[in-house]
Amino acid sequence: MKEISVETITQEIARLCIEAACDLPIDVEKVINEAAEKEESEYGKYALQKICRNIKIAREDTVPMCQDTGMVIVFAELGQDVHIVGGDFEDAVNAGVAKGYIDGYLRKSTVIDPVLNRKNAGDNTPAIIYTSIVPGDTLTLTVMPKGAGSENMSKLAMLKPAQGLEGIKQFIIDSVVNAGGNPCPPTIVGVGIGGNADKAMQLSKVALRREAGAPNPNPEYAALEQELLEKINKSGVGPMGFGGRVTALAVHIETYPTHIATMPVGVTLNCHAARHKQVVL
Repeated sequence: MKEISVETITQEIARLCIEAACDLPIDVEKVINEAAEKEESEYGKYALQKICRNIKIAREDTVPMCQDTGMVIVFAELGQDVHIVGGDFEDAVNAGVAKGYIDGYLRKSTVIDPVLNRKNAGDNTPAIIYTSIVPGDTLTLTVMPKGAGSENMSKLAMLKPAQGLEGIKQFIIDSVVNAGGNPCPPTIVGVGIGGNADKAMQLSKVALRREAGAPNPNPEYAALEQELLEKINKSGVGPMGFGGRVTALAVHIETYPTHIATMPVGVTLNCHAARHKQVVL
C-alpha cells in the first residue's frame, strides 16, 4: 500500500494551479499556431497573432494568460492501492487551490453561495472535484481552470433516440455557432454522448482533457469529430467572433452507454486558452 500525504497533494495542486494559469500546454499552442497560419480573414488572423503573442508573454513572465483564471476543476484518478494519510483528500485539494491562487496572485472568482449571498470566497475555493478509483498505486491529478465566458455557453440536450445521428450533429453545430464570439473562439469543443444528463455533461468536460486534436480511438467517432469540425469552421464565426475560417480548433467526443429511451448530449466549449496541468504521484 503506497502512502501519499495530504501535504504533498496540497503543494502539487498549488503548483499546478499557477502553472495552468500561465503556461498553456504545448499541444494547444501548436494547433493555435497552425490556425494562425491558415486563417484567411484579416481580422481573424490579427486576433490569432495576438493570441499567440499573449501565450508567449504569459509563459515567459509567469503571468496569467487571461484575467479570468477560472473556477478550478480537478480530475483525480486514485489508484486502489494508494492510502491518503494525514487528513482529508478534498480538504487537501481545496487547500492547494487556495494556496495557488493566493501565492500566484490569480484572480479569485468563486462566490460562497450561488444565489442568496454571492460574496467572494477570497481564495477561489471550493474546486469541483471528480474522483475515480483506478487500478495501481499512483494518484493522477489534473487541474483544469475553466473560465465563465466559455462555461456559460455549455449546452445539454435530452434528445429522443429517433432524432438519431443527424439530430446530434445539428445540436452540436448549433451550440457552437449560436455561442458566437462569447466563448473566445477558436474553441475546443467537448462533447459527451450517453449516460444520463449529468454523465453527458461530465463526459464533455473529460473530452477537453484530451490532447488537442487527438482523434477518438474509435475510427467512426474520429470521422464524426472531423466532420463536425469542418462544418463548424464553415460557419464563419471565426477567431474571437470576428469572422473567418477557424471557429474551432478541435472537436472531442466521449461516449457512454445509455438507456434505450434517451440520448443525452452535452456540449462544453473551452476558449482558446484550454488550460490544464497534470501530475502523477
